Amino acid sequence: MDKKIGLKEAVSIGIGGMVGGGIFAVLGLAVSLAQGATPLAFLFAGIVALLTSYSYVKLSLSFPDRGGTVKFMNTAFGISIFSGGMNNLLWLGYIIMLSLYASAFGSYAPNLYDITSDKTLDFHIYATAIIVFATLINYYSIKVVGMIESYAVFIKLLILILFIIVGIYGLFGNPNISQLSVSNWESPLQLITAGMVIFVAYEGFELIANAAPDIENPEKNIPRAYYIAVIFVIILYIVIAFVTVGSLPFKEIASAQDYVLAEAAKPMLGKTGFIIITIAALISTFSAINASLLGGSRVNYEIGEDDELPHEFTYKLWNQPIGLLITAIATIIITNSFNLETISTSGSVGFILIFAVVNLAAFKLNTKINANKIVTILGFILCMAAIIVLVSQQLKTNIIGVSVAVGIVLISFVIEFIYKKTEYGRT
Repeated sequence: MDKKIGLKEAVSIGIGGMVGGGIFAVLGLAVSLAQGATPLAFLFAGIVALLTSYSYVKLSLSFPDRGGTVKFMNTAFGISIFSGGMNNLLWLGYIIMLSLYASAFGSYAPNLYDITSDKTLDFHIYATAIIVFATLINYYSIKVVGMIESYAVFIKLLILILFIIVGIYGLFGNPNISQLSVSNWESPLQLITAGMVIFVAYEGFELIANAAPDIENPEKNIPRAYYIAVIFVIILYIVIAFVTVGSLPFKEIASAQDYVLAEAAKPMLGKTGFIIITIAALISTFSAINASLLGGSRVNYEIGEDDELPHEFTYKLWNQPIGLLITAIATIIITNSFNLETISTSGSVGFILIFAVVNLAAFKLNTKINANKIVTILGFILCMAAIIVLVSQQLKTNIIGVSVAVGIVLISFVIEFIYKKTEYGRT
């Protein structure tokens, strides 16, 4: 009999999924968009995540399955072009998240050791190498992946909490704390945009759904796991954003945008603090890449098994589904083709759309899952409104990011449409 997952482990899965590489990758981007109101941007994104976690709780309790989100889509909308397209989008969303983590790793690593004299070249070398290395580990042993993740969750949380404690102490007498004043806040629409661009930092709580069948005492522990994990991470992100904006001038944050958390440790702990946070970022992003490669290949396998992609995706290469290799190759291409803001924007659009549809699924199944219709439809409306604001605002400054996001959504449905038509043509 398999060992059941307790509340502590379930909460760790959610926190580990969210506090992967996201905060290290997108913090500087959030400050560039929201300025002094960056903590508020993280709060906005957190509210959307918290509302959506309600739908995940109800669906996980009623339909516990290792397929998680894939199972919810198929239950609510049947095996159709729509559910298949959304599940394809979930798989591509994993690839985008992997690209985000690899980009963060590639940005932080050269601060410890330069391979060449060209930082851009170093970025590409490190980002590509870490994906290849993590792929090899996934092929070697899933058990090793789990061990890395369990240790990494503890290490990164310990370092981030120490950063907060020392950072809050360091804010006393720091002139940069005035940057948090209302006069340095961007417009409300820009704040919402900032929150939605960095929404990828919250998407990882959905991993709890994949573990739902193995959670002991599910009626109590599944709701607790989701809510404790999401609320804890909301508070963590808000305080980290508060300390960062209060510690460094906006100019320094902008110049170190891709590794700003390490730079924010300098005023408090000097070069030692910079190195410690850099190491934490490398551990976090590496563990997130490891776990997301595994998760992405499983989603791909589930879609193939449900006949929403060719059944060939259930084939194994060596000891893992073929989707692992495809996911890794696609990640390498995206990481080396687009900048951080484009990756973050496209990832956020994809996951907000997925969460909108999960909320809609909970609304549709509300009598079966005993869900509050108002909460589920409010989650759907907020997600859709967030997408509209995000896309309309980003069209002004980041048309490539919006184009990539729209392209990924279209590709997800076109692939499904072609596959279904081809299959029907055979029969």
